[in-house]
Amino acid sequence: MFEGKVALVTGGSSGLGEATALNFARQGAKVVIAARRVEQSEQVAQRIIALGSEAHFVPADVSRGEDVERMVRSVMERFGRLDCAVNNAGIVGPRFTPVADITEDEWDKVMDVNLKGVWLCMKHEIPAMLKGGSGAIVNVASIYGQKPSDIGTAPYAISKHGVVGLTTSAACDYGQMKLRINAVAPGFTRTEMVDPNRPGAAERYQMLTARHSGMKRLGDAQETANAIVWLCSDEASYVNGAVLPIDGGGATRLY
Repeated sequence: MFEGKVALVTGGSSGLGEATALNFARQGAKVVIAARRVEQSEQVAQRIIALGSEAHFVPADVSRGEDVERMVRSVMERFGRLDCAVNNAGIVGPRFTPVADITEDEWDKVMDVNLKGVWLCMKHEIPAMLKGGSGAIVNVASIYGQKPSDIGTAPYAISKHGVVGLTTSAACDYGQMKLRINAVAPGFTRTEMVDPNRPGAAERYQMLTARHSGMKRLGDAQETANAIVWLCSDEASYVNGAVLPIDGGGATRLY
């Protein structure tokens, strides 16, 4: 499906990013991983190579403009093209902290990575794709980008609302230029951030999935990766500016 194409995945060292990078490789793409963690990223790159594809790792902090510029430049120098980009890198930020108790540094850190980072990535990915004549971008938002978060995680939710707005606005800007820009909005999904095996976590995630998933379970990273890769494929050729929930459906339950 992606033979001869190049896909870039930020936050590709684990979780949704890792699953997405491997999915692209299985579909024939050459895959570039960008992340801060070197050892984990190199392990993912080796798994991509084991699948018979080509991998390239670029250390990058998406909140830093110079890192993002270097990231995309490295892709173009290595492969000469960029067909698909998945802007997945993100952090949770403060938890169980009411809005007035959040520090300015905590607020800035979440916005710099989750929102400014997505903008910086698109700022440099879009010109590279325009040079090639077409492209597809998928930004990773959240169910909390479309509704209020649980108490105490406002910066995360607000940053993801921003990602939704940024995605739909950019889709309007570039849709007529053969670029498609969409977002996924995952619910609670098993990753490093959502680990029900941590002490005391299982009961909390049971409560959260009962509130937020019609299927009353955690998602699997592969389920979101499948949707991301589909949005980047020609099978989604008329999908632009969409925000696709991947959360097991809404939950308003009596039992």
